[in-house]
Amino acid sequence: MSPDSDGRLPTGPTFTFTTTLWNTESMNAWVFVSLPQDQSADIRDLTDGLRTGFGSQRVRVALNGSRWETSIFPESGSGRFVLPVKKAIRTAEGIDVGDSATFTVELVL
Repeated sequence: MSPDSDGRLPTGPTFTFTTTLWNTESMNAWVFVSLPQDQSADIRDLTDGLRTGFGSQRVRVALNGSRWETSIFPESGSGRFVLPVKKAIRTAEGIDVGDSATFTVELVL
């Protein structure tokens, strides 16, 4: 796809949700949030044939005053997408595993 006039790739729909941050023992250094089941299904439908490695989808994320670009990944078993939340963002926003926060995810198409 061609970049917009500001040099950024075009975006698609935006999804907003409140959820709890979590991690797993096997990936203790990584912290995630799970997107809601219904929004994950919508994203799967909207991005069919567009997703890249491991079924990932590029997104822009907003959490309070923080903005960043990353990818969401399908979670095996649940059918939900998961969003990694890096330490710099968690530190800037004062959140960690077990805390709830409201995220806005914008698809990069």
